[in-house]
Amino acid sequence: MHLPLQITFRHMEHSPALEARIKQLAERLDRYTQEITSCRVVVESPHKHQHQGSLYTVHLDITLPGMEIAVTRDQHDNHAHEDAHVALRDAFHAAERQLEQRTQKRRGKVKEHTAPPHGRIRELYPSLDYGRIEASDGRDIYFHRNAVVAADFDRLDIGMPVHFSEEHGEQGIQASTVHIEGHHHIVS
Repeated sequence: MHLPLQITFRHMEHSPALEARIKQLAERLDRYTQEITSCRVVVESPHKHQHQGSLYTVHLDITLPGMEIAVTRDQHDNHAHEDAHVALRDAFHAAERQLEQRTQKRRGKVKEHTAPPHGRIRELYPSLDYGRIEASDGRDIYFHRNAVVAADFDRLDIGMPVHFSEEHGEQGIQASTVHIEGHHHIVS
């Protein structure tokens, strides 16, 4: 790791083995970004119990330009954290997940939740079991009676606002589901 790494042991003896493991785990953070400006790690053993060993707490503070990632693994009931190596592993995994999310966001790989296509009912042909939607982008979208969700096709009116899901049908783009906006149920 090419950055300042600060390691502190509290309420416990310095451990060369734990220090080596921390350095190893910190080096893995470089896989996610080269922008880390500092990494502070505090390992402490504040909880002494009569019938069990110490439960280690690990605090990570990772600084990047315009961002700080803080992770604390303080699990009083997680007996796996009687092993400082397990507590360290868990804390660094949490930091890695946060760095991965940051990296994906910056690369634009995080799914953006976009609103479904919407428009208004333009034509209805109840005897033929279909209608047409004028999409907000001007497209003409076919829909079948069975595509209408939570509404009675026969109670639909021209001009009703809808949102829909698209699919490729035999005659081009069609709505696979049609939801009437502002109406949870239209019943007869």
